[in-house]
Amino acid sequence: MTPRQIESLGLKMLPFEIPLGKHSLGASGDMRPNWDGTRTGSLRSRLAIRVHSLLERYFPERRVFLRSDKDTRFIRLRPHVQLIGFAGSTAIVAWAIIATAILLMDSIGSGNFREQAKRDQRTYEARLNYLASERDRRAEEALAAQERFNSALQQISRMQSQLLESETRRRELETGVEVIQTTLRRAMKERDFARKAEKELRVAMAENAGQGGVAQSGTGSDSALDMLAMALADTAAERDKVIADAQDALQQADDMAFQIKLMQDQNDQIFRQLEEAMTVSVKPLDKMFRAAGMNTESIISQVRRGYSGQGGPLTPLTFSTKGEEPSPDATRANRIINQMDRLNLYRIAAEKAPFAIPVKNAYRFTSGFGYRRDPKTGGKRLHKGVDFAGPVGTPLYATADGVVTHAGWGSGYGRLVKIQHEFGIETRYAHMSKIRVSVGQRVSRGQRIGDMGASGRVTGPHLHYEVRVGGKAVNPMIYIKAANDVF
Repeated sequence: MTPRQIESLGLKMLPFEIPLGKHSLGASGDMRPNWDGTRTGSLRSRLAIRVHSLLERYFPERRVFLRSDKDTRFIRLRPHVQLIGFAGSTAIVAWAIIATAILLMDSIGSGNFREQAKRDQRTYEARLNYLASERDRRAEEALAAQERFNSALQQISRMQSQLLESETRRRELETGVEVIQTTLRRAMKERDFARKAEKELRVAMAENAGQGGVAQSGTGSDSALDMLAMALADTAAERDKVIADAQDALQQADDMAFQIKLMQDQNDQIFRQLEEAMTVSVKPLDKMFRAAGMNTESIISQVRRGYSGQGGPLTPLTFSTKGEEPSPDATRANRIINQMDRLNLYRIAAEKAPFAIPVKNAYRFTSGFGYRRDPKTGGKRLHKGVDFAGPVGTPLYATADGVVTHAGWGSGYGRLVKIQHEFGIETRYAHMSKIRVSVGQRVSRGQRIGDMGASGRVTGPHLHYEVRVGGKAVNPMIYIKAANDVF
């Protein structure tokens, strides 16, 4: 209250002094020398007085009166108390502003993160749908290629049979030509011998005629000449027949050579088609295994040891070459057959490695392989598989041939199935609602092993799918993506 307000209440302010050591503070607030007339006190006292006067300028002393029926009291608010209260209020307001800004920024950031997560989820779903369509298209192409391959195999089998028959006929014709040529040479020798005998006989007859013995031997000479003429005529006819047969044989040989040339061209076209079909079939499988980080030669050797039987159409071709090197066609056919054998080994190996997706019905890809935020604790930890979300009871299938090594409860995994495959690979299927296999059971690729559920440590129904190689978890999408160009 001001002095006028106090006086209006009938009160009177009296001058007062505040003792300050050797100095006194009067009612007007000025410093006066004490009774001994010495100057002002120490520097500390002067500094305190200046601070006090500065605070008085901005925070003048105030009094809060508390009036009752019997008495009136007041609370004195000194400048430093007002300063402390003002500073505290300012700090509280500043803290409230900063906290509100932090909460607002966190809310905005969380919203952006959720939107980004939804966009990523839509992108993943679109990508998976595209990969599924590509897989179906590749499967149809592989089926068509297999049909073309089987048709070409049947055609080459027929052509091989025709080639063997034509080879046999050619050899028979060569033998016949040799026999005809031998007979022709023998007939020509007989003709020359008959001509020589005729010449000698004519000379002898001429000598006999000169000696006057024509009348005695005329009849015999005529008979001999007739016989020689008939023999010569028969020999000439036989010669003409042999020559005609030889010409026919040569013509047939030429026709057979032309047919063999046509068959060779057809065989070359078939071989090219087979080689292209084998290239189209083997290359994607080889690329698939290499993309999954698997050693193809080691895999082929391991599968071949388990499937070492031979026989039937894939047995290498063998022709009688009389100690000579195999023909180019035989070598080419054997090379194609070896590629067919490699293709079959690849297909067997593909059935034993997890190149399939465990869920065939509609699903959502909810989490990938790698470090992520734990949905339960909020901490960062390694997610050792991939998650496929779907309704409870969705069928789950084995991704490769193998043996069940675990079928039961697995702590945080819930209902868990483990399948051991070839090449040191193991797959795990967790959080099932129902298990449909037992330990020790052999399963095939595509066989139903259980139903999707929400058992164990989960936030909702889904399948947690893992692939382990040598006991170490790897990204299952490596195998799934590697198979997109084949299956």
